[in-house]
Amino acid sequence: MDFELPEDLVAFRDVTRDFAAERIAPHAREWDANKWIPEDVVAEAGRIGLLGVTTPEQYGGAGQSMLAMSVIIEEIARCDGSFALLVEAHNGLCLQHLNLAASEAQKTKYLPDLASGKMIGAWCLSEPDCGTDAEALTTRAEKTSAGWVLNGQKLWVTSGKRAGLYLVIARTKAERGSRTISAFIVERSAKGIDVGEPEDKMGMRGTDTVPVSFDNCEIPEENLVGELHHGYVDALKVLDEGRFSVGAISVGLARGCLEEAVKYAAERKSFGKPLIKHQAIQFMLADMETEIEAARILVRQAACAHDAGRPDKERCCMAKLFASEMASRVGWKAIQILGGAGYTKDFCVERLLRDNKLCEIGEGTSEVQRMLIAREQFERRSA
Repeated sequence: MDFELPEDLVAFRDVTRDFAAERIAPHAREWDANKWIPEDVVAEAGRIGLLGVTTPEQYGGAGQSMLAMSVIIEEIARCDGSFALLVEAHNGLCLQHLNLAASEAQKTKYLPDLASGKMIGAWCLSEPDCGTDAEALTTRAEKTSAGWVLNGQKLWVTSGKRAGLYLVIARTKAERGSRTISAFIVERSAKGIDVGEPEDKMGMRGTDTVPVSFDNCEIPEENLVGELHHGYVDALKVLDEGRFSVGAISVGLARGCLEEAVKYAAERKSFGKPLIKHQAIQFMLADMETEIEAARILVRQAACAHDAGRPDKERCCMAKLFASEMASRVGWKAIQILGGAGYTKDFCVERLLRDNKLCEIGEGTSEVQRMLIAREQFERRSA
């Protein structure tokens, strides 16, 4: 077991850390208020490789590992959950689905622009009447002589307003089941797409989350991604990988809260000495640091298992569950240490705490993670 990062990943991490400190952190509060991250900053992220982390170099990506994905997402989330979510959803959902299942022609056509940041991708799974129970989705793709026609509505589409490409999961058989659903590429220019207004969210406000409707939206036959009726199976694989990426967001958010709490505790005096000299504060900081380190190990262990060709569903669920709930605990402790100051927007901890709540919900709620972990345990012990 080697817990040291390879030299090339350390370099990539340091570039990301500098970018986050210089281009993200000073503006995160403004983006949270305005509910938008400027296009030029997103484009810059693309130029330094953050929007094609695991995409192979032959398609213009950085060709890095899933471990690298977890590392760079943590660095970004330390400053802003919104930007980290944009990077995670673009890389870990849309591009990862294309990397997994797209044809060579589709990869050659779309991946270079997506990996460079010239175009942002959005992944469309959830619907008004199905979130956790994604197999119950009702968006339909019907075969025609010219290709496919899409009808239905998707909700909670991350970067849907910004996106130039949508990867849409739709039903291609009337009956319910995992082999009745397929995936499709839908370009923003296709007729029949209606992108709604961004949701007014509690956190992750800088990244837009929108409803997207399809009304007799015609797409070419070649825009089917992967095998027919195999889209849901591929989507589940994408979600497994996305779970430890969400865990990495939580590790970064918690780390940002801890660093702010340590800085404040060192500067703020109470009863004639800095807060950090009080044992009650020391105990909280020690617990925060310990939980963050434990969550980071879980996240990176899940990522390394994927990189080694041994994807571990249970480990992915554990990483997301523990990291997301840990970050909420750490966030509340940070606010407690800052006292009244932590309750204001003058300090980042309240924003980072708000951002983290989505990590306990998106890509499978904490309750779903517990069910999946228990199921894996039962199946393993039964075998």
